[in-house]
Amino acid sequence: MLLVALVAVSMAPTCGKRLPPRPPIERIPQRTEALSGVQRGNQVILSWPAPRRNAGSGSVQSIRRIDVYRVAEKLDAPRPMTEEDFGARATLMGSVPYADIQKATDNLTYIDSLELAGEPSRLRYAVRYVNAAGQRAAFSNFLLIEPAAKIAETPGDVKVEVSQNAVTLKWEPPRQNIDGSTPVNLLGYNVYRVTASQNEPGQIPINQALITTPEYQDRNFKFGEKYTYVVRSVSLGTLAQPVESLNSNSVDITPVDTFEPSAPTGVSIGPAPGLLSIFFAANPESDIAGYLVYRSTDLNAPRPWTLITPALVSRTTLRDENVDPGKTYHYYVVAVDTAGNRSQPSEVASETVP
Repeated sequence: MLLVALVAVSMAPTCGKRLPPRPPIERIPQRTEALSGVQRGNQVILSWPAPRRNAGSGSVQSIRRIDVYRVAEKLDAPRPMTEEDFGARATLMGSVPYADIQKATDNLTYIDSLELAGEPSRLRYAVRYVNAAGQRAAFSNFLLIEPAAKIAETPGDVKVEVSQNAVTLKWEPPRQNIDGSTPVNLLGYNVYRVTASQNEPGQIPINQALITTPEYQDRNFKFGEKYTYVVRSVSLGTLAQPVESLNSNSVDITPVDTFEPSAPTGVSIGPAPGLLSIFFAANPESDIAGYLVYRSTDLNAPRPWTLITPALVSRTTLRDENVDPGKTYHYYVVAVDTAGNRSQPSEVASETVP
């Protein structure tokens, strides 16, 4: 009996005994289904949303890099492809490192520079996330691109000029296609503008329609703000789709308003007992701050005449009640813009007080 009891005790479960620590279970990283891309010059620019971040910590789930893969296919190759076939045939083109993933808040990008030599081909891209343990997520969606070789080079020697109403850009047309061939495959141009709050050009050009001459006027600008301009050639690519070139040289400019407004016009005077009413047309400039009105009883007196509006007037009418009956008064008007630039005097208008 004693032996049996000892055996039973030895076989009893040991409650509270600590097991040796186990390594944490690594989770397979998330994947993306939103891979997109576009050809620009001799580059394919891939883009996809930045990985989701853990709630609270704000850090990216255990992703340490994102690998970019590519398969080159013949144009008549079947479009469907399994993930297994892609993995067996794909070439690892490069990776987005952990540091770039951590900084991304919107989209991640990867640029694949192409040789564009030999027979035309179709390129199939996919990305996959890799965690700290080296575990790989499934491939993303496949992106198929048929790059075109006869794409116009970038425009050259972009220059800008500033006037009262526009920032005018001028540039040299491309001389050949990126593969060295001529004539140039050119549909037109797009102009992009980067403001101080941006890092690079956006997706939408500032021109509403394709520009067909090597010149563009940007009328939607503000004096005192810093802008960077770039121009891209636009060519007809595969599948009748437009393809842009790489960026031209960039031009930085902070327009300064040193331009005087035009002289006011249409100055006339309406007489009445004890007063003269001065009327004039509003200036066409959008940045007019107001007007100054000058008066004299001597048409040939040296200018400037007596200023009867110590402060700028915003209206285009003025009553002068500091007049004497029977006297003749002469007036001219000067326009002033928001930068303090003054116009030339208007033509003189004269009237006698009844």
